Amino acid sequence: MQPIEPTGPWRFAALDVETANSAADSICQIGVALVGFDNRIQTWVSYVNPRVAFSPFNIRVHGIGPDHVADAPDFARALAPIERLLAGQPVIQHSSFDQRAIAGACAALGRPAPAWRWGDSVRIARRAWPEFRGCGGHGLAHLKERLDLCFNHHDAGEDARAAAEVVLHAERHTGQTFEALLGWTR
Repeated sequence: MQPIEPTGPWRFAALDVETANSAADSICQIGVALVGFDNRIQTWVSYVNPRVAFSPFNIRVHGIGPDHVADAPDFARALAPIERLLAGQPVIQHSSFDQRAIAGACAALGRPAPAWRWGDSVRIARRAWPEFRGCGGHGLAHLKERLDLCFNHHDAGEDARAAAEVVLHAERHTGQTFEALLGWTR
């Protein structure tokens, strides 16, 4: 696990997870992208030992297998530093999967999920580029192509950074803040 040494404050954070199998709580990698008030992005990523079996399908998707996570922290240890870091920050995900995965992994530990304020970069992208509906959609793969983003899809750190970049592109494109695009402000 990389140590977290970001220098804040931040406007928002983006979070992404990868899972070992089809169970949302089988988190095997967590990535966080912190966006400063200067819009610079600092990224943190850690493998997580989910202590469950990996499915061949998931390994094909993200390339992470049991050997990668053998010495990685379990979910509780991986969550501890980012839980404090993200307290009070808006947390952006690209779809609702990441929030469900964090909540499921916390439930498996018998504890509540962090009380983060979740936003969705898919929702932001839909408001910024409604013309993408039916023309490739608002998934990260299509946005990568249309917005000329550079990242390795299905790496939690890279996907978190990409979600943050989608937000920043949308703000520039629309002239609105991410809070306004999410309907959090009037």
